[in-house]
Amino acid sequence: MTTLHYRGQAYISQPNSVVKPCVQLTYRQQHYITSRQIVRAEMQEHPTLVYRGVSYVK
Repeated sequence: MTTLHYRGQAYISQPNSVVKPCVQLTYRQQHYITSRQIVRAEMQEHPTLVYRGVSYVK
């Protein structure tokens, strides 16, 4: 076991630590494009924006 001393405190490494598996991130182009299209359609239907209780028309 390894012991680290820092400012008078002893920190011991834990040999039973759990190693998390690596996660590979993927880019789902079709999902991203359809999400943007849905948001764009919603903005066209409701062109008013509300910020801190004040409505703005786009």
